[in-house]
Amino acid sequence: MSLRLKIALGFAAVALTTAAVIAITAPPIIGRGFSQLQSDGTGQTPAATGRGPGQGQGHGNGPANGGGPQAHAAQVQQETTETIILVALGAALAASVAGFVAAGLMARPLTQLARASRGVAGGDLHRRSGLADRGDEFGEVGRSFDEMAASLQHADDQRRRFVADVVHELRTPLTVIEGTAGAVEEGIFPPEARHMRTIREQTQLLSRIVDDLRTIGLAEAGELSLEIERVDLAEVAAATVDAFAARAGAAGIDLSADFAPGCDVDGDAARLRQVLAALTDNALRHTPRDGRVQLVGRRNGAGVRVSVEDTGGGIAPEDLPRVFDRFYQADPSRDRRTGTSGLGLSIVRALAEAHGGRVGAENRPTGGTSVWIDLPAARPPVQPTP
Repeated sequence: MSLRLKIALGFAAVALTTAAVIAITAPPIIGRGFSQLQSDGTGQTPAATGRGPGQGQGHGNGPANGGGPQAHAAQVQQETTETIILVALGAALAASVAGFVAAGLMARPLTQLARASRGVAGGDLHRRSGLADRGDEFGEVGRSFDEMAASLQHADDQRRRFVADVVHELRTPLTVIEGTAGAVEEGIFPPEARHMRTIREQTQLLSRIVDDLRTIGLAEAGELSLEIERVDLAEVAAATVDAFAARAGAAGIDLSADFAPGCDVDGDAARLRQVLAALTDNALRHTPRDGRVQLVGRRNGAGVRVSVEDTGGGIAPEDLPRVFDRFYQADPSRDRRTGTSGLGLSIVRALAEAHGGRVGAENRPTGGTSVWIDLPAARPPVQPTP
């Protein structure tokens, strides 16, 4: 039942209660008044006085106090009015008490919601309204509140995990730098180029992590600057294949691109090259020797789908929804010594969403994984007005 209907029924109940009490008590009160009017001042009817017509009618018809019929009628009217007023006041008081109790019952959900709000405001993000099972407006507000609290709790959990992951990712290169530099300073390691190279590589990894985090933060906040132009993704894919050809050849992996005509988008060419590079790098790292990595581009309705397909071992089904999370490792044995920041696929998602697209990953029926990105197709060029 809706809150509006409950309030309307509450007022109706108060009015009906008052009217019912008055309607029930008024007839006997009025009847008693009429009975008093029909009697004389001594409580006897004219027949009971023993006087017939012509026997002193002018001297014995009034009340004993000599006030006459009008005075007696006025007294009865006053008593009847006072009685009805007292009954009405009693009925109003009873209805007010009932209304107060009903108002308390209706206000209880608000008190409950206010208590839950104070708890969430105080940092207890596990608090819920307890109103989700109701079918009225309070239930709707309670469900909205619970969804908000759950969203805040999820965001807070993500923030805590993110901070813990950042600390973990930064600790490894910092530990290597501190240990190597300390060993060289104390004479444990000779100041050779290989030790300096280790420090430099770990410093570059730290810088890469910071840059990647900044890119993701700007993209998610909608503040990443993009230089939008018409981009042929087939050309970007060909350049990516050329850039990774030497690495793929050294690993014994066949790297190629297969793009259909019309794979043009409106986007930032540099950022899109970064996206395909990250996807290709990820695929090469998880593809065994004699495997194959292929960049595929096709029109997909009003958009363009670019996928990077490999012949690796695939991804566990429970890990597929999380491969784009920051620092998430579907493969726990992944080694940071490869020089990766652990943010490659997170950057892919952030940049894709900044271009109005979306990403996904799936295992191929023939083996391996396909990581794809959908982007809006380029708008047709505006024809000049003749």
